[in-house]
Amino acid sequence: MAPEAARGGPIAVIAEGDSIVFDLDARKLQLELSDAEIKGRLAKWKAPAARYKTGVFAKYAALVSSASLGGDHSADI
Repeated sequence: MAPEAARGGPIAVIAEGDSIVFDLDARKLQLELSDAEIKGRLAKWKAPAARYKTGVFAKYAALVSSASLGGDHSADI
């Protein structure tokens, strides 16, 4: 889930009162909305602006991967 919301996945459009199902055994998180509702919300969604545009933090943000994929690649910096 780590970068999913920032990259415009369904988690990015969660609103107050939405139901979310956590399936720990399957390691899944699901937003309980129709595909049409998610698609409509995503059509209005805008990616957040990068907090750091230059410098070491910008480089780190560009290189880091999801923790679900084994963490970061900070040794590459």
